[in-house]
Amino acid sequence: MKISLSWLKDYIDIPSTPMELEGILTSLGLEVEGMEEVQSIPGGLSGLVVGEVKTCGKHPNADRLSVTTVDVGMEELLHIVCGAPNVAAGQKVVIAPVNTKLFPLEGDPFVIKKGKIRGEVSQGMICAEDEIGLGTDHDGIIVLSEDADVGSAVADYYNVETDTIYDIGLTPNRSDATSHIGVAKDLLAYYKYHNDPTLELKKPDVHVKEELKDDKSVKVVINDAAGCPRFSGVTISNAEIKPSPEWMQHRLRSIGVRPISNIVDITNYVLHEYGQPLHAYDYSKISNQEIHVQTLPAGTVFQSLDEKDRELHSEDLIVCDGNDKGMCIAGVFGGLESGVTDTTTDIFLEAAHFNALQIRKTSTRHNLRTDAAKCFEKGSDPSNTVAALKRAASLMCEYAGAVVSSEIIDDYKQQISPAEISVNKNRITQLIGCEISADQIERILSALEITIVSQDDDQYTVSIPTNKADVTREADVIEEILRIYGFNNVPIPAKLNTSITPSERVNKVKLRKLISDVLVNKGYNEMMGLSLIPSATYDNIGDYKSKLVIVNNTSNVHLDAMRPEMMMSSLLACGYNINRQQKNIALFENGRSYQEQKGADQEIIHYEEEWMTITKAGEANGQDWRQASRSHDFYDIKAAVKAVFTRLGIHTYQVSELEDERFVYGLKFHRGPNVMASFGAISDTAKKAADVDQDVYYAEIRMSALLKAVRKISHTTTLIPKFPSSSRDLALTLEESVPYNEVESIIKKNGGSLLKEVHLFDIYRDKKNLGADKKSYAVSMTFEDAEKNLQDKVIDKIVAKVVKNLEEKLGAKLR
Repeated sequence: MKISLSWLKDYIDIPSTPMELEGILTSLGLEVEGMEEVQSIPGGLSGLVVGEVKTCGKHPNADRLSVTTVDVGMEELLHIVCGAPNVAAGQKVVIAPVNTKLFPLEGDPFVIKKGKIRGEVSQGMICAEDEIGLGTDHDGIIVLSEDADVGSAVADYYNVETDTIYDIGLTPNRSDATSHIGVAKDLLAYYKYHNDPTLELKKPDVHVKEELKDDKSVKVVINDAAGCPRFSGVTISNAEIKPSPEWMQHRLRSIGVRPISNIVDITNYVLHEYGQPLHAYDYSKISNQEIHVQTLPAGTVFQSLDEKDRELHSEDLIVCDGNDKGMCIAGVFGGLESGVTDTTTDIFLEAAHFNALQIRKTSTRHNLRTDAAKCFEKGSDPSNTVAALKRAASLMCEYAGAVVSSEIIDDYKQQISPAEISVNKNRITQLIGCEISADQIERILSALEITIVSQDDDQYTVSIPTNKADVTREADVIEEILRIYGFNNVPIPAKLNTSITPSERVNKVKLRKLISDVLVNKGYNEMMGLSLIPSATYDNIGDYKSKLVIVNNTSNVHLDAMRPEMMMSSLLACGYNINRQQKNIALFENGRSYQEQKGADQEIIHYEEEWMTITKAGEANGQDWRQASRSHDFYDIKAAVKAVFTRLGIHTYQVSELEDERFVYGLKFHRGPNVMASFGAISDTAKKAADVDQDVYYAEIRMSALLKAVRKISHTTTLIPKFPSSSRDLALTLEESVPYNEVESIIKKNGGSLLKEVHLFDIYRDKKNLGADKKSYAVSMTFEDAEKNLQDKVIDKIVAKVVKNLEEKLGAKLR
């Protein structure tokens, strides 16, 4: 939201400098995200001076050029070549000396340079209107009045105004500060408490011409009082549609609003002045001179002001004419056929209060984020409608030559009364963190127009103005007090006390950091994927489509769902990098997935799951000439997962083949049904959805399952063995269907405490030597005793036990 300093000064005397005011606004909760100086004329006519043409003659080498000498108050006259047909000696003109920067009406700014034009020296430029941003005229140079002072600044001649514009990051709860008067009231409260208690708000002047001989009243019927608690209106007649005054156009431009015509500009001006949206209808287009505020059947087509046909929702509040034809999406956007045009003379002006939630839903549903909708959805002030209506009518009478031709209609059946809240006095001190005297509290409440209804030794009962829709609880009232008192005035304690509570539970934050450190040390880079994703991504992937959490994303309609799983975020990151020639990828991410499912009673239940994902693609050794080049494969992603599990001390788990449509093949580490990690090669279908055309290997670790498996995160140290280790190799022939993890599991189970390592170092298949559907695993076992040298008979006994169990349980045979 943009706020003009000069506009604010219409309502309050501001003793602060623009820089000081920036800090005050931010301290009041109106955070200033930026500030800039703007001029009523672009560039502020800086550097331009008043000159007097002393001589003017024809250019010797050009029929359409003149050679002039101009007095600009310097010792020497300037020689300037001019192409304007109306230049003449004795004129007072606008001069742009050398090195002056001009801001033309069209095109980019440019700097005047000294040069020669057809052989004649030119030391500046005699300016036309469009060349300095004053107007559109380019038929000739500007001729000033004779009383203009030679050498004086042109900016002074035209009274160029300089203003400071604050860009305020208005939070959704600040319904009281959506306008200049709203911000002025907040500043008034600050200055009344900190500076001058006698300071008062200067209200806008309202002068209305009334002419009720030809009464043009409109009947208003509110059929949805919950959606529209208050509707005010008045008819304005004999209006002349023309440009609005320059001062109004300048103010609107300064806050980023494009001027259109006097009627439209006045409604926009009052919106940004009062925070009350208005809507102007062509009186002649209101059938039966009746207005019905209601909803229409779902699917009803409404043609909006931007010439689009929009299908209405059953909850959209519509302002209709006497025939129940929609004229405006209430509080959001006008209709094409009922708006004010250049031929309009009679206008019905609306100022209403609509339900904030209903407007918000309609605005986002139709992707119409208008200024009016933004005001209403924060909670407009229901007591403001008539005041804003009178202000707009006054301006239309003054700047459109109009008269008021009806009584003010004010349908306010469902009145909104100021809320009353009880505030415990001790609670004020407790929440703020320091003691504020009763006198200070009461002065602040008075400055905020919060009335103390009653009080006793323990508490206040206060009445909240209707413009503060966000103040609904005791804590909100205390926050209002603190805003004006000043957050910076709360002392910081010299000593902080805290209690350390020991816990046997694993710290989730520490766990995430530990896993991240493991992966970073292995060369992985952390990524952060969007939680939003296009729903169309899952058209052909698993059954995720039915589990999507759909969102109404008005800023990007394509990102219309929360991600139901994590793989696609990783693949999109891969695609992004591959398209930028970064094909060797090693990424990990900590994030959440979101799904919805129907419960037993058909109630929608939302689920969130936290994951740590690992992604690998491209070349393992890059282009290093010292190592043979190879592509990343399944074993690289498996190694990353095992490194994480080893660091966390998780050594006992089951390994099973992965059944997941997203993978071509893969494994899962689990304890019964509790799956801790899944990893493998991503399927072509999934890669195609992300436009990735190279092999990608992916792992996802379920953090909730990992927390159950990890009992304690600790560092352990062991001594380097004093005694040598011994190795034994086994060549086993097995059925093709037997997975290696079953072999390894039996070896570890029967190897005892002396078995330290098991490695698979070869897989051999040969139908002729081994037979059909047979394979051979070559396994190496390492034995070690920390206390003494191992004897062969001890190792042989263990190996014999291992072989026996392999034969009995897997049908293995020694080769």
